[in-house]
Amino acid sequence: MAFKEAVVAAIEAMAAIVQCLRRALRVLRRTPAAQVAAPVAGLVGGALGTGQAGAVTLPEDRAEALFHVYDGGGVTATGPALLVRKSLFDKVSLTGSYYVDMVTNASIDVVTTASPFKERRTAFDLGLDYVYRDAAINVSASSSSEPDYTARSAGVDISQEVFGGMTTVSLGFSRGWDTVGKKGDPGFDDEVTRWQYRVGLTQILSPRWLMSANFEAISEDGFLGSPYRVALIFGAAVPERNPRTRSSRAIKLRTIGDVSDLVPRSSVRAEYRYFWDNWDIAAHTLEFGASHYFGERWLADAFVRTYTQNSALFYSDNATSETTYISRNRQLSDFTSLGVGAKASYTVNGLPARYDVKVTGGYEFKQFKFNEFTDLRSGKLYEHNAHVLQLYLSANF
Repeated sequence: MAFKEAVVAAIEAMAAIVQCLRRALRVLRRTPAAQVAAPVAGLVGGALGTGQAGAVTLPEDRAEALFHVYDGGGVTATGPALLVRKSLFDKVSLTGSYYVDMVTNASIDVVTTASPFKERRTAFDLGLDYVYRDAAINVSASSSSEPDYTARSAGVDISQEVFGGMTTVSLGFSRGWDTVGKKGDPGFDDEVTRWQYRVGLTQILSPRWLMSANFEAISEDGFLGSPYRVALIFGAAVPERNPRTRSSRAIKLRTIGDVSDLVPRSSVRAEYRYFWDNWDIAAHTLEFGASHYFGERWLADAFVRTYTQNSALFYSDNATSETTYISRNRQLSDFTSLGVGAKASYTVNGLPARYDVKVTGGYEFKQFKFNEFTDLRSGKLYEHNAHVLQLYLSANF
């Protein structure tokens, strides 16, 4: 199916879902619970900064400029990113973004099987938001390219507020088309197609707390490996062989609360995500964070994140038998990671009231430890650290 036709089909499918959802929500609004929750929603929205009860509003007009640096494990990626969001006619908001990664790759995979390389990846994203009463619809499309890989996707997301804004229900669908190539081999050409389904629920629990639950399902079909990566069988290098299909699921739970009674002008949050797929990988992500205002201009945020996963069925550091599928991709192995980060935002004063300009800097330290993947140069289990730096300027207008 052509890209344009698939986008139209996705929009029509989501429109049908919206109609069914609206019919169900009309019934819910007539229940006693909805009548009780409605007057409380304004207090909750004000306390948490999530907006007042009533009709859904468009995102604010906004412009952002970002510069990012990633350095770790032999990989360095730097580049700028730009985003502009502008509303039209109080019902429609358009978004466009541009992202660049200039990558120098001398990772463990590269230095043990090939030569380090440099390349550039660029990405474009376009989005349209439309609001109607208590519903918001977002249609998006993206395209990214690098010398040997091109990815395109289109998606639709819908959210609907019920119970006077106390509860928000969301649905989403995306379709992706990737083209895989190989440097130095013009005859190599393959594809990846993916389908992504999303459903979510956000609930205001009290004037100071809210929580959300989100479920995601992804199906992929095509070339799901790397044309450059090799596996080992009795120490001999062979091209990796991954299955050409993969289905994965993920559940994410999140809660955030205002704790100003304990620490003035502060909030805390906690997140947990569980991921599993039919390659027998299961992963757990746990994150805790806190935010605090210092005066009227400064906002500080800090967090700690842990991640653990087991290995795929066909992963082997050095296989002792020939199998249909085999991979030595360290991202499919048993490993853990720890991330600790912080960021600070400063609101620029002295500007007209309709402008809200912030300067933000963020830093994260990541530690990766692999429990099955060895460094062929030393024979020891591989581990490395990474540093992530972000500097950006944002303005609402």
